[in-house]
Amino acid sequence: MAAFAAVSLSAASCSAPGPQDARAPSRPPNIVFILVDDMRWDEMHAAGHPVIETPNMDRLAREGLRFLKAFATTPLCSPSRASLLTGQYARTHGIIDNTARSSHDLPTFPRELQRAGYATGFFGKWHMGNDDSPRPGFTRWVAMPGQGEAIDPHLNVDGKRLQAKGYVTDVLTDYVEQFIIQAGDKPFLAYLAHKAIHPNVVQQDDGRLVPVPGQPGGFVAAERHRGRYAGRTMPRRPNAFKPPVDKPALMRRIGTLPPLGRETATTDDEMRGRAEMLLGVDDSLGRILAALEKAGALDNTVIVFTSDHGYFYGEHGLNEERRLAYEETIRIPLLVRYPPRVTAGAVASEMVLTIDLAPTLLDLAGVAPLAGMQGRSLAPIFNGTAGAWRDSFLVEYYSDTVFPRILKMGYSAVRTTKAKYIEYRELSGMNELYDLESDPYEEHNLIASPAGASLLTTMQSELERLTRASAPPRPPGQSH
Repeated sequence: MAAFAAVSLSAASCSAPGPQDARAPSRPPNIVFILVDDMRWDEMHAAGHPVIETPNMDRLAREGLRFLKAFATTPLCSPSRASLLTGQYARTHGIIDNTARSSHDLPTFPRELQRAGYATGFFGKWHMGNDDSPRPGFTRWVAMPGQGEAIDPHLNVDGKRLQAKGYVTDVLTDYVEQFIIQAGDKPFLAYLAHKAIHPNVVQQDDGRLVPVPGQPGGFVAAERHRGRYAGRTMPRRPNAFKPPVDKPALMRRIGTLPPLGRETATTDDEMRGRAEMLLGVDDSLGRILAALEKAGALDNTVIVFTSDHGYFYGEHGLNEERRLAYEETIRIPLLVRYPPRVTAGAVASEMVLTIDLAPTLLDLAGVAPLAGMQGRSLAPIFNGTAGAWRDSFLVEYYSDTVFPRILKMGYSAVRTTKAKYIEYRELSGMNELYDLESDPYEEHNLIASPAGASLLTTMQSELERLTRASAPPRPPGQSH
């Protein structure tokens, strides 16, 4: 079914200038940052999905700005979450995989907002290791260990561990509502990191994901939403179910792993389960909007709605395994509502990245960016003064040994407005090159084609430039 084709790559886009900065209030804005786990860019009605119901996300799009081309710089949970908080590439902040790595010392934008006088609250899934203990930069801390549970989640509330009662999305939203009400006249940051729309599993200390004891497995929606999409046909992109024929890195299958194709793809039931789980996220957004309205704070609050990375629905025969540099997993949703600076109903076609959000929020709050931030503020896009924007960006992934089923395939990749080049660090002769204008579904690897020779040279040069430009700062006194 070609429904996702129209949603993903042929949507008309234009940037609309935002309201004049003179409308901006004198007090710093509140910030609500909503992070959904594993949500694709096209999984909302506002993005053209013909089945999924997302009335509150659609409202956010109507009243704010929707980015058509937002991307994760590392399509893996922990590194991407660290990039969102720091504005840095994984190579710089050091969270390169999903193993337990210290994140207590990350230079995050919430720490800077707290220093500037903000009340700062974290709610949900930290997921940089299993440690749920409070992190610097937050005056309120409500976190789940590891992946958390869908029902009756275990929480660390300001250092005290307890087990809450209820559906996890609803429980976390309860805490966010309380935080908004209690903030009073003080500017606040509420950072809500949902468990949804991740399967109901828990992560062991060795990185293994196992079913939650005594709870239903798979994608667990709130009871009120279960069965909402029963019998509905969920759309897939034209490259779904097609076994790769020219992607040697992907085609390596060992042991009992079957060849990629229909048998290895995400099932229709799994797609419906994720969509039903997403209904709870949309309900949560509606409750937060209502709480802000009740507090008289809605129009002085920057609301950001996004995801850490995408998900495969059978494209190239793949299922949930993120990490790869294909469009389905690096593209994410991004909505921003802030009436003083953002025109309602606007769309933006600029390529924006996870590393851009931290400097953007500090900019809007009037706080200087942290030294070492590698993203750029999106504020010029809001007011129509962006001018020439980036036309390429770096995607990186580092092989790990957390999940034995995933083969070593660390890479650096460059994605431009027209093409993509993937260079595998540990594999010889398996790189990939795509002309996204003629091949938007990345079905034809041009790496060995005479027709791709000139493009390959250009893309290799651009990857080298981006790699140099994103190199972590050297310690003082260290020679080059």
